[in-house]
Amino acid sequence: MTVARWHVQVDRHLCEGHALCVELAAEVFDVDSADQATCVESPPDGVREQVEAAVAACPRQAISIVKGPQR
Repeated sequence: MTVARWHVQVDRHLCEGHALCVELAAEVFDVDSADQATCVESPPDGVREQVEAAVAACPRQAISIVKGPQR
């Protein structure tokens, strides 16, 4: 039986660099030199709650959680 894995994606066309995601899940998100969020695409399961909070807090809805294999 294969367990569905989850991944995080940041839409760089939507991200405006507010960095709320960094405040909520610093081990997953960072802001690059272009003031846009970057992320660990396959974070450990232990930070799922923080990532979900970052998704909910993003003012531009630029962050998503995707189930399945990494693209």
